[in-house]
Amino acid sequence: MTAPASSGSSASVRKATRTEQALRAFHEETSLGTAYDSRLARQLWPFMRPHQAMLWVSVGLGLVMAVLSLVRPYLMRVTIDRGALAKDPRILFEGGAAFAIVILLEQVLNFVQVYAVQISGARAMTDLRSHVFAFLQDRRLAFFDRQPVGRLVTRVTNDVDAILELFASGALNSIVDLVKLIGIVVVMVSLDWRLSLIGFAAAPLVGVMVALVRRRSRDAFRAIRAKTAQMNANMNEQVSGMAVIQAFCREDAAANELDVINAEYRDANMKSIKYEALQDAAIEMVTAVCLASIVVSLGYRPVSFGTVVAFNAYLFMFFEPISALAQRYTLLQSAMAGAERVFGLLALDEVDAPERADEAASSTGSGSAFSFEHVTFEYKPGVPVLSDVTFSVRPGERIAIVGPTGAGKTTLSSLLLRLYDVTQGTVRVGGEDVLRLQRGELRRRFAVVPQDVFLFPGTVASNIAVGNAVPDRSRVEEALRRMDALDLFRRRPGGLDAKVQERGENFSAGERQLIAFARALYRDAPIIVLDEATSSVDSDTEARIQHALDELMKGRTCLVIAHRLSTIRAADRILCFQRGHLVEQGTHQELLRQGGLYAKLHRLHFARQEAAAEA
Repeated sequence: MTAPASSGSSASVRKATRTEQALRAFHEETSLGTAYDSRLARQLWPFMRPHQAMLWVSVGLGLVMAVLSLVRPYLMRVTIDRGALAKDPRILFEGGAAFAIVILLEQVLNFVQVYAVQISGARAMTDLRSHVFAFLQDRRLAFFDRQPVGRLVTRVTNDVDAILELFASGALNSIVDLVKLIGIVVVMVSLDWRLSLIGFAAAPLVGVMVALVRRRSRDAFRAIRAKTAQMNANMNEQVSGMAVIQAFCREDAAANELDVINAEYRDANMKSIKYEALQDAAIEMVTAVCLASIVVSLGYRPVSFGTVVAFNAYLFMFFEPISALAQRYTLLQSAMAGAERVFGLLALDEVDAPERADEAASSTGSGSAFSFEHVTFEYKPGVPVLSDVTFSVRPGERIAIVGPTGAGKTTLSSLLLRLYDVTQGTVRVGGEDVLRLQRGELRRRFAVVPQDVFLFPGTVASNIAVGNAVPDRSRVEEALRRMDALDLFRRRPGGLDAKVQERGENFSAGERQLIAFARALYRDAPIIVLDEATSSVDSDTEARIQHALDELMKGRTCLVIAHRLSTIRAADRILCFQRGHLVEQGTHQELLRQGGLYAKLHRLHFARQEAAAEA
């Protein structure tokens, strides 16, 4: 019995170690090395593989274009030399026509080639972005507790866009450029090897310069990606907390925080611009020196005019792919920096709770709707939020959870829904350990009405039928009718099709709460969780939904978490928590007679109400 548990524990430790290593790598914004390039390419390939046909078409067309580009200067040489020698306009006309046909064919192939590579890149990056988003959706809440929202948004948007630039810029044509470069060398040497040597003499200087710039450019782009993430995280925090910033006159401090990050982002961009400009200027200078050297050499070794024109064209073509490779390498640095961060995020695996061994299953609580058995939970190691909590809830029973702030009330619902996993003990739903259930299957058994209602962009109907691609209009209307709220929403412009703005800001707190209750009625789950569900509802709205609450709870198991003790008097049983411990339980009258924590909370609650009434 102990061996499997030990093995599972060892596996969890190893997995935790890998996760910690990934976390350290993920948070080290600028420390990843260039050795990651080949591995990143292998990680990108699964997203490119489904679209590889268009990539191969692009490469094939690129090779044809490279051959055609090599033909152009040779046509110029032959046409000029033969036409000038024979003084025959017909030769010049035919040569010019052939030259025009080659250029036209190149441009047609260029359109198809660019279209193919960019379409395949856009599709591959769409798949990658969807994969990253699905990865985030599969994470538990503990994962998001550790990651700033702005940083995660940057991974899905900016960093994936940086990889897409590889395709948009034609960086994948680097293989074609190399083939073209080799072809140019062969043709130039075949025309005149002495002039070729003069033209190639400065080429090693370009290689040395690119090698010097390479690492500094990579570091600059890594810094840009890091500062972009920091800026997005900072902006997300500032915009989300704008009400607090303005209320406490913190605008100057917030602006100073952004100025620091913005200045660092600007400096990182200036570095990358400096290295790119240095690289371009150096290549242009080397090209000019080579051309000047060839012109000077013509005084000592005369050649035909057509050969001079062809050599001039080939020499420009020789440095053109070198310059393109250097520029694309700059974009490659940006893409690799983005890929490092995207795949660094995907490497952040979570340590799942060990699977329960079959022998560990027991029939304890098998007749209950849900139960907690000696449950201990910690958000942070060594700081328990719940300690050795045990209770069982019968099907159809209404349970109320009360206690001071920080007693662990909301944590109970999070463990029931397996938003977090227990540190010790067992949580059962329908007699089954939640660790043995698929999260989707488990959560379909619950309808949750939270304290802070989140509304999605869409309509009133789509928010009530959240989880359904197409809302069932009759069910939406029935849910609102049972709450006596259908007329309230029909009076709004647009009725049930009224648009919901970001976070539902065009709805009052009471209206958002009514939508949350309607969601629960629409879902019709066997277990209802009301987490401070009426804390933000005014007395008039609370009266409107009170009878709907009774209907919602009818025939269902209900867990009510509330500070407003007046809303839980009718509960079948009240569980009172303090500092993570279940300290007492019973009906409203039983707990008042005990004179314990619940009685104290009850006295304080109504004392505050009386003081408010007198005021």
